[in-house]
Amino acid sequence: MAEEKPRPTLLILEDESQLTAALCASLGDEYDIETAMNSEEALLLLGTHKFDLLLCDQMLPGKRQGLDFLAEAMRQQPEARRILVTGYFNPELLTRGTSLARLSACLVKPVDIEKLRQTLRQALAHPAPGQS
Repeated sequence: MAEEKPRPTLLILEDESQLTAALCASLGDEYDIETAMNSEEALLLLGTHKFDLLLCDQMLPGKRQGLDFLAEAMRQQPEARRILVTGYFNPELLTRGTSLARLSACLVKPVDIEKLRQTLRQALAHPAPGQS
């Protein structure tokens, strides 16, 4: 009997609970999912879980925004793929995100679920940026 490969683990950092619930319902068949509503909760999860993917909203409550969290996550779990989601297109944010947090992708809301699935799969198919 072939050994079953474990499902990838995904951390969703999103402060809108309805969106988080919708993402969990849409992606739960493919990923083991943990959720956090703010960066402090997410940092606690980083300390206790190993993640393959981090999906993070840019605008969060508190002082630490999504890109700040992903930069810290890169230090703690450099092998995790980091994807930023933002409600507005900002070329400066993309440039900063690429260098600061070595993003695998940046998506603009509203994100089509099939586009998100494809982005997550593509991120998993390649080493995290900065990793060999």
